[in-house]
Amino acid sequence: MIAAPQLGAIGHVRHGFFTRRGGRSAGIYAALNCGYGSDDEAVKVAANRAIVAGRLGVPAERLLTVWQWHSADVAVARAPWDGLHPPKADAMVTDVAGMALGVLTADCTPVLLADRQKRVVGAAHAGWKGALGGVIEATVAAMEGLGAARGRIAAVIGPSISQASYEVGPEFHARFVAADESHGRFFAPSARAGHFRFDLPGLVRARLTSLGLGAVEEVAMCTYADEARFFSYRRTTHRGEPDYGRQISAIAIAD
Repeated sequence: MIAAPQLGAIGHVRHGFFTRRGGRSAGIYAALNCGYGSDDEAVKVAANRAIVAGRLGVPAERLLTVWQWHSADVAVARAPWDGLHPPKADAMVTDVAGMALGVLTADCTPVLLADRQKRVVGAAHAGWKGALGGVIEATVAAMEGLGAARGRIAAVIGPSISQASYEVGPEFHARFVAADESHGRFFAPSARAGHFRFDLPGLVRARLTSLGLGAVEEVAMCTYADEARFFSYRRTTHRGEPDYGRQISAIAIAD
């Protein structure tokens, strides 16, 4: 589990960016696969999620995740829901103690957020579609709806694919620049003609910074390059493997 100083300094918050280490799954899912959307055995995923919940000091049924679909949709969590049939969203917020909000990633960017004074927290799954579509802004707005103030919010960007490992084609670059010419700063030329290296965490950091939050921190670890610690969808795709695990990043208000 990786902890961030900005969140660790908030007394009413527990959090962690969990790696793939320390779980019960085997093979390509070894070991702490927390994604029910994978083809891993559900009983092992449940056991892994129980390990995470225990580290955060909450019961296993109070570690919540959503059905992520690269949207800007935010769920307000006030009570546990069925882990196998969760709401469809890409972020969650809560002001209820003793309940952990978790986002699953395997290259996309997890963002954990907390108000330093008000007991309000949030968690967002920001792939390129979600980041471009406004999931960061929607999460902060939902936290404000529960009484948070953006000037008090600390946000931490967790492990995700780095620019050095994220090559994209010309159509991807064109889509971003068409939406906003300033997006060009998130692309660097690749060795392949007409291709680019895309800075996903840089885009997420810029969106967070533009909101005037109290603090924005980045773990700065690459899920693609660090196979020992992280699952990676892109690495799996490049190898032609049949599936991949998901690591979890989670935050809770201390009970």
